[in-house]
Amino acid sequence: MKKPVSFYSEGVRLVGDVYYPESLKAGERRAGIVLCHGYTGVKDIYLPDNAHVLNEAGYVAMTFDYKGWGDSDGPRTRLAPYSRVADVQAALTFLGTVPEVDPDRLGIYGTSYGGATVVWVGAIDRRVKCIVSVVGIGNGERWMRSVRRPDEWHDLLVRSRQDRLKRVLDGKSEFVAREEILLPDRQSAELAAAARRNNPAAVSAIPLEYVDETLQFNPEWVVDKIAPRPILFITTDDDRLVPPEESIQLHARAGEPKKLVVLAGYGHYEVYMEPAFSQVMQATVAWYREHLSPRAP
Repeated sequence: MKKPVSFYSEGVRLVGDVYYPESLKAGERRAGIVLCHGYTGVKDIYLPDNAHVLNEAGYVAMTFDYKGWGDSDGPRTRLAPYSRVADVQAALTFLGTVPEVDPDRLGIYGTSYGGATVVWVGAIDRRVKCIVSVVGIGNGERWMRSVRRPDEWHDLLVRSRQDRLKRVLDGKSEFVAREEILLPDRQSAELAAAARRNNPAAVSAIPLEYVDETLQFNPEWVVDKIAPRPILFITTDDDRLVPPEESIQLHARAGEPKKLVVLAGYGHYEVYMEPAFSQVMQATVAWYREHLSPRAP
């Protein structure tokens, strides 16, 4: 069962969905998990599939749109990584008010840029009892540089500096084609386009402001603060959009308990579809069951 909900983050109305397991009995309270999508994702792309698997495992799950994305209010299509952290914290607070959820047993799951966001949230918010980060980013600058040739990197920094001045002088960032900033590798370009093609909330242009915001967001700075709460990292050995080194570096800096799963032979967007999707969720459910039982012990 899915129930639409709304709540507020920093005074801005956000829209989400809460998914309930069929096995839920009247008066019962289950562990709840907030699902966090990547940069240009919205709650109705990919994450409902994750929610259904978590429901089958006995968890209540929640998806939502960040400020300015999908059905939520706010300035459109900004990244604002620290504001997204606040959005996830607000989602955790809201999920804890749902009668069927135990507010003392909350987890978070994030994919791609959301995999970076959940690391930061887990580091600063002790309410989070268990974390899963899938094909996430550990260091924004290292990531953006690693997927570009030197001249492309130089040009990107020049454009970013010019846009920084523009934002200060006239209050607006230049919008450019999504593919100019999030370079589409041959492997994932069509898969990403197919997922967004029939979704009216999907976007094709993003602000250059994204560059500055990403260069200044490095979850590996804080990942060690999560311990002794558990975190699982899942990546793939053939991810050409967010190279596996990002998850490997996050895992290396994290404290125990931690685990790194590297799937063989898949690219970035393939983690959202079979057969990789089942492998991702098998590892995810096993981690949650070990460290965040769906039912109270």
